[in-house]
Amino acid sequence: MDRTSSIGELKGIGAKTEQLFHNLGVYTIGDILLHYPRDYDKLPPITPLPDLPKLADRARGQEGFTAAIAARVEKAPVVRAGRNLKVTSLTLQSQGVKADLVWFRMPYLKATLKPGEWFVFLGKVTQKGNLFHMEQPQVFQPEKYESVQECLWPCYPLTTGLGKNKLSQTVKKALEELDLSVDYLPEDIRARRGLAEYNFAIGNIHFPESGEALEQARKRLIFDEFFQFILSAGMQKGQMDEVLNQFVFPPLGEQGGTLWADQVMEGLPYQLTGAQGRTLQEIRQDLRGRKVMQRLVQGDVGSGKTIVAFLAMLDVSQAGYQSALMAPTEVLAVQHYQTFTGLCKEHGINVPIILLTGSLTKKEKRSAYERMQLYPNAMVVGTHALIQERALYDNLALVITDEQHRFGVKQRETLFLKGSQPHILVMSATPIPRTLAIILYGDLDISVIDEVPAKRLPVKSCVVGTGSRGASYEFLRKEIAMGHQAYVVCPLVEESEGLDAENVTDYAQALLRELPDGVVVESLHGKMKPGRKNLIMEQFARNEIQVLVSTTVVEVGVNVPNATVMMVEDAQRFGLAQLHQLRGRVGRGDAQSYCIMVNTTDSAKAKKRLEILNQSNDGFFIAGEDLKLRGPGDFFGVRQSGLLEFRLGDIYQNADLLKQASEEANLLLSEDSQLALPGHKGIRGQIQSYLNRQADTVNL
Repeated sequence: MDRTSSIGELKGIGAKTEQLFHNLGVYTIGDILLHYPRDYDKLPPITPLPDLPKLADRARGQEGFTAAIAARVEKAPVVRAGRNLKVTSLTLQSQGVKADLVWFRMPYLKATLKPGEWFVFLGKVTQKGNLFHMEQPQVFQPEKYESVQECLWPCYPLTTGLGKNKLSQTVKKALEELDLSVDYLPEDIRARRGLAEYNFAIGNIHFPESGEALEQARKRLIFDEFFQFILSAGMQKGQMDEVLNQFVFPPLGEQGGTLWADQVMEGLPYQLTGAQGRTLQEIRQDLRGRKVMQRLVQGDVGSGKTIVAFLAMLDVSQAGYQSALMAPTEVLAVQHYQTFTGLCKEHGINVPIILLTGSLTKKEKRSAYERMQLYPNAMVVGTHALIQERALYDNLALVITDEQHRFGVKQRETLFLKGSQPHILVMSATPIPRTLAIILYGDLDISVIDEVPAKRLPVKSCVVGTGSRGASYEFLRKEIAMGHQAYVVCPLVEESEGLDAENVTDYAQALLRELPDGVVVESLHGKMKPGRKNLIMEQFARNEIQVLVSTTVVEVGVNVPNATVMMVEDAQRFGLAQLHQLRGRVGRGDAQSYCIMVNTTDSAKAKKRLEILNQSNDGFFIAGEDLKLRGPGDFFGVRQSGLLEFRLGDIYQNADLLKQASEEANLLLSEDSQLALPGHKGIRGQIQSYLNRQADTVNL
């Protein structure tokens, strides 16, 4: 058994449970080790049953609280047989305090909970009048509880039907089954950077021996993520540095007007910003340069990257070559296709534009493949379908990936190999400070579009507490009554065991009750099938849906100028760069737009972070301020979810480790650019596994 073995090969994983793991993206034993905890719990101190009312007073206003109740069992539990399950109940009493405990499908507890003996019951306590209630509490002998009280217990991302105990047990079995003694990272690097060995790190990230051990484990695994990312990019750069440009383009005219791109620019109802013009000029010169272009365009939300990409693709089409733009979602691919088609029609330019996505019918895909062979100057727009085996290009000269952080190096390389060494342009709206961008995108030249079109009104932002939800809902009602639309973003898809945060499923239902009859509220999240997601976004774009309750899947959604409100629940759980991305979903039309961020904590630090978004609409300023505020120890709750390919690492919080990993990767590549030396065999194998993982897990 090794890392590539199916998760179903572990003892105790049947077909039904295996499918639940698939819902979490866990298919192999290696995958379960990479399914890191999202947080850790420390067990609460023991509370004697008579002191339970004091705890309840401190937790007043909450829907229950977690407690470890110490009590003596006076009477044996009662087991009752229901229609489909057995229910075990136990009543505890002491000094006038009474608690009812209930377990489902655990009749064996009757033999364990013997009258006259003391136990500790750990679980969520709710109160009705003077009676306390616990469902499914864990049972400990007092001595056993005291021995584990200081331990850190992992809290994993879960799915319905798969509890934390089962997940923890599965991780333990995987750790026992695999031989993790061989470390791919050379000892000299570990010594220089003070890094733990891999087997220590992977064990302690799941089941920390102490807070210090957890910190060491995170440091090592985050270093690994950065190191592997930079190495893979550096190896690709080494392969491509000497690739010569074999494509011939007509020269750029000083006055313009002779090329299609110039013709379109002259006919646009607005002028490109200075930053757009500068970036486009750099791209057009690259297309005509000696070497193949490898360029990143970083542009803030709403800065106009799409029109720059379209104009570059026009240059390619006019020269008689094909171009391909790969978007991270079908919704965005369809939007680009419609935008490009409209621009060509409006300006009288006859260029074949082909849409290729996974949800097309077989007949539609066959037609797209045929047209790709038929038209040597076509613009092809799509998703990951662009890199599938049957997608063959006739004359590919330019590859563009939109939202680069959603695609790994492997996807970019696969699309590159579809043509005869085409030019590569990657675009990102993720605001990354230039010092970090140079490290992360060392294989690319960087252009920055740091201006927003003048016609756009800045989005007005505010941070509110949970007490302002009523006022926020009233504001939603007014905007909808004016004919506008709204997004509401929640951190979770569905209710999650052990995580107190709003979820899309329940919130959409609750919001329906708050809004007037006739207002259409719909939910959207990444677990939906692509066709369903596309339909919902299309309906929202047509104003057939007034309020869209979503996860961050809308971060790279369609352009809906009529949407004027972005409301983010549990805003403190998101990184500032991501909140800025979400805010960029509104403010795309002529009406004033608003962003309401609901902070559900009393943390002064969280409030200070969120207030940064009130100071500026400049994503690069916000990212820089976030970098200053975030420090070691801020492990959870504010990670830039979805940013690049990192599971643990955060380029803002872990900037120092990123720089260290970059130094080590560059030193290694300077000695052996393709890791071909025998001593680097282990690292090369690890990088290959890393690239294969990225190919399998591209976020679509």
